[in-house]
Amino acid sequence: MPIVVDIDVMLARRKMSVGELADRVGITPANLAVLKNGRAKAVRFSTLSALCEVLMCQPGDLLRWEAEGAEDVPDAGDAVDADGTVGVPGE
Repeated sequence: MPIVVDIDVMLARRKMSVGELADRVGITPANLAVLKNGRAKAVRFSTLSALCEVLMCQPGDLLRWEAEGAEDVPDAGDAVDADGTVGVPGE
């Protein structure tokens, strides 16, 4: 899945355990583990908001998008010609 969950990064920065975070957010440790391990299909905005409040961070600190097969995706600075050839502008 192209959405990556970085809750463990914020937990490490805050020196907080999964159990403590689950208690403070008001969700079960099992549900937090599902979210943390990227197995969740959805997350409620209220849960995301509570996570951000407890961890004192922004949603983008917890969630990020990664292209599937990123090596095949043109870089934002790359130009795609009409024939589909990818190249860096000025080459």
